[in-house]
Amino acid sequence: MGDSAVNKWSAGMSYGPVLSQTDLYLLNTELQLNPILQGTSGAFHLLFNLVTGSTGGFNPEARDRDIPFTAKDEPATLPRVTDLIIITELSPWCTIVHNDRGVTMSDVCSTIWKEYTENYITEGEYNCLPPRLQEQVKRVSQNNQNAGGWGMYYGTPAPNRYKRVDWLRDKIFFDGLLKKDMYTLSRLGFKAPNIFVMNLAS
Repeated sequence: MGDSAVNKWSAGMSYGPVLSQTDLYLLNTELQLNPILQGTSGAFHLLFNLVTGSTGGFNPEARDRDIPFTAKDEPATLPRVTDLIIITELSPWCTIVHNDRGVTMSDVCSTIWKEYTENYITEGEYNCLPPRLQEQVKRVSQNNQNAGGWGMYYGTPAPNRYKRVDWLRDKIFFDGLLKKDMYTLSRLGFKAPNIFVMNLAS
């Protein structure tokens, strides 16, 4: 047979069934998270910027050069699931990542990026922030617009028209997913195998 072993995280459809959310909850199956999403892969550390959506990485033992994110089509979890729910301690929103063929790492990154850059902070959400944090969100919003080159075309955003990514202030780099059942329970009122907490870094 030779060296016919296949990496269990390889991209592809031949890895058993994809569990729907109902199947997952009925079976109460524990999910194994892809090591790249956990930040525990020895050969690749994911660099994902939530403002620009850019993904790439580096080998922790050879930090002098960037590596493309070629593992993006690998499954995010094993067994594969149709839905992941991602929360963070830095924002009030839940991000639901959906793919009927099984959530991939690309799905995770693109859905998080879209959720935080295409949706705006509501006036009620903004008003819940203390005045000091409101000012920081305003400044970050202006910086993010200018960095993208959109400020010169569209001017300053309308009052209270800030994107969710602005809420994160300087914590715009993905720093891994992890299980935190006690936090999930206190935040959502329930816990489930497909709910993960996203860490962010400056």
